[in-house]
Formats: sequence, structure tokens, C-alpha cells
Amino acid sequence: MRCVIARYPFDLTRSDVLASMKGVTPEIVTGESVTIGRRRYPVKQVGQIITRQDRRDFTGGEVVRAMTRLGFTCHDRPEAEPVRVLTPLQTASALLGAASLEV
Repeated sequence: MRCVIARYPFDLTRSDVLASMKGVTPEIVTGESVTIGRRRYPVKQVGQIITRQDRRDFTGGEVVRAMTRLGFTCHDRPEAEPVRVLTPLQTASALLGAASLEV
């Protein structure tokens, strides 16, 4: 399939992407990601490996479109876990070693 990433055309196939990513350790996912095989990779890491271009030369959206067209599952940014903020009473109780208070 012909894809344009960073204004350059690439002829990519699903098997080419799988072969390129074989043995590559995924970086920590902080934004958009794509599942290749059983691993989840950041789209910028995948784009860099399959195009051999610098990550600053293309957008994540370009890689997401190409990977989606090839049949890979793409994911949006991961949801951040809510941060639990203790009230002053809970903080004081925790410092004194009292049993935790339920909110």
C-alpha cells in the first residue's frame, strides 16, 4: 500500500511493518500508540523505524492513518489515573498512624 509520510511516498505492507518492528523494544507510551503483534508502541517510534526519518519530520497522525489502513489497531492517548488528594484531616491521621479514613 502506498502511504505518504512527511511528504515522502512509501510502499508499505503489513508484513514489512511486522518484520521491521520484530525485536524492537517498545518505549514508554505517553501519547498515541499502535499495537503491532502483542506489543504497544508509540506511533513516533514506529514511524521512525519504518521510514528511517527523524521523528520531528512527520506527525503522529500520518503514522496513525498509515497503520490503520494496514489493519493495525491504533490507540489515543492513555487515560491518566486520577490523583487522590488527601484532606488535612486525612493527612494528619496518616502522620499519626491512625487507621485510614474512607472518603
